[in-house]
Amino acid sequence: MTITAEERRARILEVVRELGTVRVIDLADRIGTAAVTVRRDVAALADAGRLRRSHGAVSLPHDNSAPGPEGRDRVIGMLVPTVGSYFDEIIDGARTAAVAAGARLVLGISTYESADDRAQVDQLLDAGLDGLLLTPNWRPGAETVETGWMRELPVPAVLVERPAPPDSAAAELDSVGSDHRHGVLLALRHLQALGHESVALAARLDSWTAGQVRAGYEDGVRLLGLDPRPVIDIHRPGIETEQLATQITEAVGQGVRAFLVHNDQEAIQLTPLLRARGLRAPDDLALISYDDVFAALASPPLTAVSPPKRAVGAGAVELMLRRIEHGTELPVHHVQLLPELMVRTSCGGAAD
Repeated sequence: MTITAEERRARILEVVRELGTVRVIDLADRIGTAAVTVRRDVAALADAGRLRRSHGAVSLPHDNSAPGPEGRDRVIGMLVPTVGSYFDEIIDGARTAAVAAGARLVLGISTYESADDRAQVDQLLDAGLDGLLLTPNWRPGAETVETGWMRELPVPAVLVERPAPPDSAAAELDSVGSDHRHGVLLALRHLQALGHESVALAARLDSWTAGQVRAGYEDGVRLLGLDPRPVIDIHRPGIETEQLATQITEAVGQGVRAFLVHNDQEAIQLTPLLRARGLRAPDDLALISYDDVFAALASPPLTAVSPPKRAVGAGAVELMLRRIEHGTELPVHHVQLLPELMVRTSCGGAAD
């Protein structure tokens, strides 16, 4: 027999009165209802002031055994599409901020090939989260992606490095990320100041950031009055670098002497291949990498656009803790942090 939401919530309150403090997952087992449904009911009861949530457990509001609304003892889930390179620094920034606030960070990984962020999120929620930092697997052109389920999460969510499409349900969620379009503009402006009237972009196709870099290139070329060039597509990152080197060599033959490459992996693999073709940076061409994870270790050291990766992670945790404490009283925040240009030797400039 199907019971109503009101009956479920009455049963939840009955169990909590009986047991005092109980984990949400145990509560779901006790009343024989799916955990995701119980989490939504608990969220509704907490919003009404009838329950208190903390550290994956619920209690009655007058139970002083549960921790208060400050950061201490909060559990924050973090779902990222990969570990290694770029996201390592974001995770490190988030972990440092969480430790400083007395909170605990729980990590989940949903690979770039995964089509189901929601399943990964549900698994994270079973850890008893107070909030979720979410980097969805959106690709370039993801304006039509389904985001309604993000608004139905039983805990607050902050999007990390993924600005939501403005007409989507996710646009009403907090977000913290890098302004990649501004980062591309920094690179183009620097190359223009060095005397280049045409800059070519070589960019990947497999991530949201790649889409932002491409859009930033189109905007920047127009704003600065540079000669537009067709984007050199990197279809198989790290595999087709020989083909990329050939395309860049051909562009040099057409008079282009400045290149922005997304990302470090491609740029670092590219330089010895170009050298074998008689092209050296910075003597024969100017080269800027995007990401600045390993760019300083290249030979020559690569000038690179450096998104504020650790600051993004830290800012997401700090915003999450404020959201948990203040709830809907805190206005929705869309925070974009500006990248920096790290000038090294690969585009004719010396490190400062």
